[in-house]
Amino acid sequence: MDVSFCIVNTNGGELLARCLDAIEQTTPATIEHEVIVLDNCSDDGSAERARRPGTKLIERTERTGKAANDSRLLREATGRYALLLNEDSELLPGATEALVAALDADQKAGAAGAQLLNANGVAQPCAWRFTSVATALAGVFWLHRVFTVQSKGDAIRRVDWAQSAALLVRTDAAGAIGNLDEDFFVYGDEVDLCKRLADAGHHTLYVPAARAYHREGLSHGASARRRIVEFHRGRDLYMLKHHGSIAAGVTRLLVALTYLERALAATLTRHHSAGRFLFHARAALLPNRSGDGLREAAAAFNDSRAPGSG
Repeated sequence: MDVSFCIVNTNGGELLARCLDAIEQTTPATIEHEVIVLDNCSDDGSAERARRPGTKLIERTERTGKAANDSRLLREATGRYALLLNEDSELLPGATEALVAALDADQKAGAAGAQLLNANGVAQPCAWRFTSVATALAGVFWLHRVFTVQSKGDAIRRVDWAQSAALLVRTDAAGAIGNLDEDFFVYGDEVDLCKRLADAGHHTLYVPAARAYHREGLSHGASARRRIVEFHRGRDLYMLKHHGSIAAGVTRLLVALTYLERALAATLTRHHSAGRFLFHARAALLPNRSGDGLREAAAAFNDSRAPGSG
């Protein structure tokens, strides 16, 4: 088996159908593949869209985090490569071939990420340097796109990490390091995966010829504030794990300062919501004391479905 397409679905609706249709329409016969969908306890009926010939459906009875779900998919995968996809990802023609060719040509590479496009077809940053005090400092001086973003150019290049919305992973390399760290609920999990792959001698590639739509955030069904909280928790967990408490504390301060600068700019220009940036600053500084995140939303959902919950 060449490729296991691995999709996590949480109330994906029509987006899941489009993701699966794209796999069918763009995967050439020369690539032997399987399709595995893990439904994360959806309650919108979207799991039924995965009941099609040739697709394996795993149905969770409780809602869990993205890292845990991707790890389950990697364990189920029989392909030498696993293409991790969100339900709101849609591969474009040639994407799978380009990713496979990149890993085939570079046996030391452990993962290869596609160029992600927004719903309007505009290329989005999708590969970066590893999170560190240095990247946080770059943000303070508005140098994030210059220093931190690595998804640039038209040639395959080594990067620190790439987004898991369309990430081809060498399954044996991932398995050797225990797949994703399930302490991450969502956000930061693929940064940690690529870091541990790199530590084990397997770098990550950015493959611009592989393109995929990523209609980010449309299928989660949670408030923006919950996502912001979880985003900053993920970054903080990564920093604590790989750089220690002092570096994590410095990074919290620097990231909070960056968002305060953005809030001030938004107040002056009125092009964006200053309140949103202020909440980012609070969540960056106090990642575990800024309210509920996606983890709590999942727990509340599971509690509501428990017997005797009313």
